[in-house]
Amino acid sequence: MPTKEKKIWLTFDDGPDPIFTTEILNILDKYSIKATFFLEGEKAAKYPYLIEQIKKTNHSIGNHTNSHLNGWKTSTNTYLKDVFEAQKVIKSSLFRPPFGKIKISQIKNLIKDFKIIMWSIMPLDFSNKISDSEFKNNILKNVKKGSIIVLHCNSKSHHKVCKNLPDVLEELLKREYEFCSTW
Repeated sequence: MPTKEKKIWLTFDDGPDPIFTTEILNILDKYSIKATFFLEGEKAAKYPYLIEQIKKTNHSIGNHTNSHLNGWKTSTNTYLKDVFEAQKVIKSSLFRPPFGKIKISQIKNLIKDFKIIMWSIMPLDFSNKISDSEFKNNILKNVKKGSIIVLHCNSKSHHKVCKNLPDVLEELLKREYEFCSTW
């Protein structure tokens, strides 16, 4: 995000999850940090109380398709139907394509209704090949004004995120970064 101030955006993809979303919200609350959660429609429909919990604690939400489709492997019509199916539950003007994979034809259609949000730092929280220290360093060595950090709110990433997020947040706060959730 273009900014001259020490602002950064923390985002979480692939939720909501009945265990992990609440745990992440508790960590964020402890540090008074706001984030944006890009939610899958199928999961959001299963756990509508989590959408309310996210909103009630003043975090932002975004659409992450209904069924986590890879835009490169999906026809534009099918992709758009999936996004708008999720929109019935999520009701947000923000959109993030799963895997960051989206076709130009999909973008041209979606920018009429959504602000498409990508990321600048992906610390690979979902990879078993990345150690806890590599995860932290992937964020801390690359963060700068305007960075958009993407983490995941799912069982693959849960251990790494919940274990290491407090250390990362403390260091970023020490460096006087301001966390934003408005776009």
